[in-house]
Amino acid sequence: MGLLELIKSFKSPQGREIRILLLGLDNAGKTTILKQLSTEDISSVTPTKGPFWSNYFENTDALIYVIDSSDKKRFDETGMELMELLEESKLDGVPVLVFANKQDLPLAARSSEISSRLKLTEIRDRNWHIQGCSAVTNEGIKEGINWVADVIKSKLPAAAAHK
Repeated sequence: MGLLELIKSFKSPQGREIRILLLGLDNAGKTTILKQLSTEDISSVTPTKGPFWSNYFENTDALIYVIDSSDKKRFDETGMELMELLEESKLDGVPVLVFANKQDLPLAARSSEISSRLKLTEIRDRNWHIQGCSAVTNEGIKEGINWVADVIKSKLPAAAAHK
């Protein structure tokens, strides 16, 4: 069972599937990460533009936000997008994993630099974690997803977390 299938197996107390949003700017590596997580064919994944993201906010259990760590000139833009997401009322209190992707590239900023530039330490209304990763080499992906799984499981009643 892949990591994605493990998370899919969790059920909320209301019996609905767990909803995890995977968002980020274009070319951040979202699809590559999804390919690493899934044992299913995801060749038909269609990108969703930022203005349409809000269609998916309701009943979200976790947000994974992917950043291209090597594209430092877009840090301000990605930081603004992330902060706008965190201000959405339908995402109140939703835990956030920031994947600092493309750590395999020589000019990639480290997680600590990204955390500082995006002012992640100022997030006080939810659990958050930043995880350096490479979607290409799979480094750091499992650790980040394990963090998400642990946070989701901690919010579920014991019986629901073990279905």
